[in-house]
Amino acid sequence: MSERPGLEDVDEIVHEPDDRFAESTNVAAFMHEYDIDDYDALIERTTTDREDLAESGLEWFWDEVVDYLDIEFDEPYDAVRDDTEGPQFTDWYPGGKLNIAHNVVDRHAAVDDPRRNAVATIWEGEDGDVRELTYHELERKSNRVANALEERGIETGDTVGLYMPMVPEVVSILYGCFEVGAIAVPIFSGFGVDAVATRLEDAECSVLFTGDGFYRRGDPIFLKSSADEAIDQAGHVEHTIVFDRLGSSDPKNEHEIPWTDDRDEWWADAVESCSDQYETKSLPSSQESMLLYSSGTTGKPKGIVHTHAGVQIQCAKEIYFGFDLQPADRFFWVSDIGWMMGPWTLIGTHTFGGTVFMYEGAPDYPDPDRFWEMIDRHGLTQFGISPTAIRALRKHGDEWLEGHDLSSLRILGSTGEPWDPESWRWFYENVGGGECPIINISGGTEICGCFLMPMPNQPMKPCTLGGPGLGMDIDIVDASGDSVADANERGYLVARDSCPSMTKSLWSGDERYLEEYWSTWENVWDHGDWAQKDADGFWFLHGRADDALNVAGRKVGPAEVEGALIDHEAVNQAAAVGAPDETTGTAVVAYVVLEHDYEESDDLREALREQVGEELGKPFRPRELMFVDEFPKTQSGKIVRRVVEAAYTGDELGDLSSIENPDAIETLEEAR
Repeated sequence: MSERPGLEDVDEIVHEPDDRFAESTNVAAFMHEYDIDDYDALIERTTTDREDLAESGLEWFWDEVVDYLDIEFDEPYDAVRDDTEGPQFTDWYPGGKLNIAHNVVDRHAAVDDPRRNAVATIWEGEDGDVRELTYHELERKSNRVANALEERGIETGDTVGLYMPMVPEVVSILYGCFEVGAIAVPIFSGFGVDAVATRLEDAECSVLFTGDGFYRRGDPIFLKSSADEAIDQAGHVEHTIVFDRLGSSDPKNEHEIPWTDDRDEWWADAVESCSDQYETKSLPSSQESMLLYSSGTTGKPKGIVHTHAGVQIQCAKEIYFGFDLQPADRFFWVSDIGWMMGPWTLIGTHTFGGTVFMYEGAPDYPDPDRFWEMIDRHGLTQFGISPTAIRALRKHGDEWLEGHDLSSLRILGSTGEPWDPESWRWFYENVGGGECPIINISGGTEICGCFLMPMPNQPMKPCTLGGPGLGMDIDIVDASGDSVADANERGYLVARDSCPSMTKSLWSGDERYLEEYWSTWENVWDHGDWAQKDADGFWFLHGRADDALNVAGRKVGPAEVEGALIDHEAVNQAAAVGAPDETTGTAVVAYVVLEHDYEESDDLREALREQVGEELGKPFRPRELMFVDEFPKTQSGKIVRRVVEAAYTGDELGDLSSIENPDAIETLEEAR
């Protein structure tokens, strides 16, 4: 692997937490408790075997953190883990029993608990409606869901689909599933018929929760018709419970939705009529809790199986230590319940009786200051968002931040893709006021958590992911599977051991699971990302290794080309794809969105091509570079690069149901 040039923009420590803040963090308290001096010692203590310890550091940590975070098991576990079948099939906390629902809602709603009447969720609709739910109210709603599920024959181990608008009821549905031991199958509300049908068919859900629709950019988006078509394709669904977000249940309402009398029921009839009393089941540690599907951009979506113990402990650990959750905090991560970050936010925050903020609509509706206005008005303290979404908001101009008090923010977060230094700095300085650390995290649906996660008491460089998360035995290796020896040498991100939340397999079976993650090197999890660590120990990612463009025998990641383009002051966003080339085999083709105060020109196009050549090498200069006004994106703000490539090559565009702005595809075809 070669050293990536162009690191000078990220080589300066920009964030240095003051001593008072650093000492006040949850992770600092943990370090003091166990006489751990610094971050390197912390990672070693939580992941590495030592002769003076009865257990390995990894087992010590995953045992100690259960009591430290006050996670309650109904029956104690016999051992931290049983890995006799190798890291691929580690059984975590064998013999123990617990339920996520007990830890995130039941115990907080107890009559003698001070959090009983504390706010569990604050929801804001795109139209400005605001609803709050206390833990007591959330428990009652979750119990009603549990009873409704049992009335429809759902038992432990059965799958239940959630194709829902982002309304407060999704929380009670998720927790109600946990209560009865059902496996929740969250499905992104932006998916269309084919994507929903694929997941329903694979999971074989007999009950589906959905809604009549939701609002997006002021217009109603109807879910029920898509749900019906998906059910027709997939089969299996015997009961559809429909939440009324748009008022469709009112006979006088103009919104008419399709209805099947022997299958469909309104939420009010099916759930709200049920008893609000339910005794949450005590389940084995390894009992399945959720079936989360990967995006499926390459091949059939993967059904990723998570357990009660694994998800519970991982999410809680990351919210508490990485995002320094405090009792008065209000946590907001821009996500749908159908993406990993939705359940991650809810489970992690609610473990500690915290408050989650939820928003239904578009980030720039009715104006580009919607997020800044909500942070100000609700006093939000943690704010997580994707780098692409920040680039889009930055393009609107700094003036949209004016007049909004963002001083309530303590921690910023991001995930999903690599940063560029300019946007990272803008987020840090303009949104975080030059004081809030950016907890840039990377892991995946496969672990419902993070392999890499900086701690809030650490110094930070732009775009860094800090280093391994607590209890995560992570490494960077070369093609032979050996640890890279030199600083700044790029390699593959891997895990050398399992963690409690690592998927126990794939829903489709062990064969694909082993092939996808464990077949590259013996007993090593191949995560598929390019990674590197600089001389100061800061870790960085450079996109997917399997997306590499092979230009005349030399490989480069699309994210690296995009980063080189975004380094230019004129570029706001970029997408790089590969195209067949008679000479080099593959050529780089790039699309860019310019900053609002720059004009397109042949001179600028050539300057951008040259910049890529200077940073990455002449073979990687884009053969073509085109200007567009926008890229097709998901609701969470990620650019859908496979559609960009298909638009260029003329191939089939594939499933477009996750794209929020399909009109952007036309701009690709008319690229300048």
